[in-house]
Amino acid sequence: MATTDALRATNWSGTIDYRSGRRVRPASIEELQRLVREAPAAKVTGSGHSFNHVADSENGWQLDLSGLLEPPVVSDDRSTVEVSGGMTYGALVPYLAQAGLALANLASLPHITIAGSVATGTHGSGVRRPGLASSVQAVQLLSADGEVRWFDRSDPRFPALVVSLGALGVVTRLRLSVEPTYQVRQDTFVGLTWSQLTAGLGAILESAYSVSVFGRWIGEGPDHIVLKSRLDEVTGTPALPGAEWISDTRHPSWGSGETNEKVTEQGGVPGLWSDRLPHFRMGFTPSSGAEIQSEFFVPAAHGAAAADALLQIGERIAPVTIVSEIRAVAADAQWLAPTYDRDSVVFHFTWRPDTAAASAAVDLVQQALAPFDPRPHWGKLFTYSGRLDAAYPRLDDFDAVRREFDPTGRFLNDFLRRHVVRA
Repeated sequence: MATTDALRATNWSGTIDYRSGRRVRPASIEELQRLVREAPAAKVTGSGHSFNHVADSENGWQLDLSGLLEPPVVSDDRSTVEVSGGMTYGALVPYLAQAGLALANLASLPHITIAGSVATGTHGSGVRRPGLASSVQAVQLLSADGEVRWFDRSDPRFPALVVSLGALGVVTRLRLSVEPTYQVRQDTFVGLTWSQLTAGLGAILESAYSVSVFGRWIGEGPDHIVLKSRLDEVTGTPALPGAEWISDTRHPSWGSGETNEKVTEQGGVPGLWSDRLPHFRMGFTPSSGAEIQSEFFVPAAHGAAAADALLQIGERIAPVTIVSEIRAVAADAQWLAPTYDRDSVVFHFTWRPDTAAASAAVDLVQQALAPFDPRPHWGKLFTYSGRLDAAYPRLDDFDAVRREFDPTGRFLNDFLRRHVVRA
């Protein structure tokens, strides 16, 4: 039977109050079907790791799928795994480890739901690694009529079905590509100047399986750079010209007072892919959540120029910046993926939990990045008004699929009406 007790009323950081009139955790697919048919409108909460109202349902019901979890199912040929719509990456990892399998990539946080991550275009890092949606081979969707259907890559509408912002229905199951397990080492480097970074940004982001540059756009250079290398692709300790290798494990927001106990081990110590690709350990809540996040994607060819532009406003945004991160992500075929049809350099910002101050800083960032055709992450704070058709060229194609799947707009909300659909 569905429950409504102790369900999430805010997002992960407590900076967004969900405005839905009812929050429900169904205990079966049949109950979920009934709720979707009865709801005036509906959205799935996931892990609440959005920093805007993309997952809100102002005049409808908030759905929590954590009561529908079932064990993952590995295919007979061990090429895919099928997971429940409410499962997190962290919950999936033990099953894959037992089977000797792995995912090609993970986000920096393993504590977020898989369906919510792929629905908003969330990603890991690597010049040859597309966003997490690229691993999805099929989607089981509960649509507005309450029916449950599978859709795979043979369907011509598939480019709209994974990064879908919850606008097409409720994702009840996903089928993900997997591969044999592998090990990764993390090596940390310091001492690079900003001018060295921007001059060699392309080569730096290509220097390992996954690369993250951490800093605050002030001072002589970034705080540190982490190279994540697959052991089956490297021999010996990786090098980063002009930078110094250190044996320490550094928190992404190093210098902010955070301890390293929650951070995955660095210093070149090999570990399972799932213990090195995320920045934070599986067994820990990564932070108090007292933060706001933003992220912007620019074409890879503009990465260095965009970084230079951000350095020009560094002193102005530093007071509200906890940490910023630079990564690379390969092009994706999903129409609403922030990396649709273009390799990208990604600029992530973790702001202090002051919405007004963070919004003012985001305004500055958006102005600085405007010449470089930026795309905002769908699940994070941005201040653009109106439909984002200039940033996302396939919005009309997506909206046509949305109208087919949800003709009455049951899965719409104010965010989608403002930024995605046509009136």
